[in-house]
Amino acid sequence: MPLGNPNSPPAFDVVLYEPEIPPNAGNIMRLCANTGCRLHLVRPLGFSLRDKQLQRAGLDYRARAAIEVHETWTACRAFLTGRRWFGVTTRGMQRYDRPTYRAGDVFVFGPETRGLPDTIIGEFGAEHRIRLPMRPGSRSLNLANAVAVVVYEAWRQIDFRGSRENNVEC
Repeated sequence: MPLGNPNSPPAFDVVLYEPEIPPNAGNIMRLCANTGCRLHLVRPLGFSLRDKQLQRAGLDYRARAAIEVHETWTACRAFLTGRRWFGVTTRGMQRYDRPTYRAGDVFVFGPETRGLPDTIIGEFGAEHRIRLPMRPGSRSLNLANAVAVVVYEAWRQIDFRGSRENNVEC
């Protein structure tokens, strides 16, 4: 069910598989609104879409964000069929900045406390399992931070297409 009304097609799609923490989802909603990405939430959600923390983190960007809520992973996959998918996981085989991204790519992130399950990671070829480098002994990054790093790298690669920077004369 769409919750936003963007003026242009999304640069990328960000999928949160079973997200658990409302402020993270709110921050990611805000990020997606500001970068031209469409956000997909795959149920079950660890919060209500009316959650005050979600609303506080998302500020007034919810109205400007394109959001789809999917009842199942299968429904999400069907909705975005024919696209290139990247699973973002600490068990990724490729560093996030190595692929050449294209507009329309899909980035999938798992729940904060457990990451993507093996069954979903197995749906991505090794070259489409990406990771963010961390120091030895580190377990994970905050979900909203991880999404921001990946989205901005992908957007950089397409020269920040659709950004205000590209529409302003210097």
